Amino acid sequence: METKKSIDTLQFFVTHLAEGAMVHKQQGMIFKAQGITKLGQKYIDHFGEEMGWVEKFTERILDLGGDIKFEGMKSRDLICDPVEYVKADCAIQGPGVEMLMKCMEGVKDDPTTYDLLKGYLKDEEEDLYWSQGALELIDKIGTQNWLMLQL
Repeated sequence: METKKSIDTLQFFVTHLAEGAMVHKQQGMIFKAQGITKLGQKYIDHFGEEMGWVEKFTERILDLGGDIKFEGMKSRDLICDPVEYVKADCAIQGPGVEMLMKCMEGVKDDPTTYDLLKGYLKDEEEDLYWSQGALELIDKIGTQNWLMLQL
């Protein structure tokens, strides 16, 4: 097992997942302030879910004897239009799922880390399918009708 490879992979996800989680929380707050409460709460809850994965990845790094790094967060634009945000999030999720699969390949000799990432992959695929389904529904019933479902 290449411990350093596992630690580096997990640290990558700790850094980027924490950043993405903060964006989801802020987006959720924006949507709730707009009165789109269900969608807002979905993204606020998603923040908690993602931070749970950050905790699991951090614990695994510590179990492997690694040091945790806080690598900061880059600036990202927030999107006030809910449909545009779902589109933007979906555009990030697809490549993210593919990248996660490649990262899993690199830690396959570490079954614990591999299984942890496999669980995270399942969660990310569900998020991707939700976004894709939301966009399909918007196409079928229209933006205003979809927004009514999100109130």
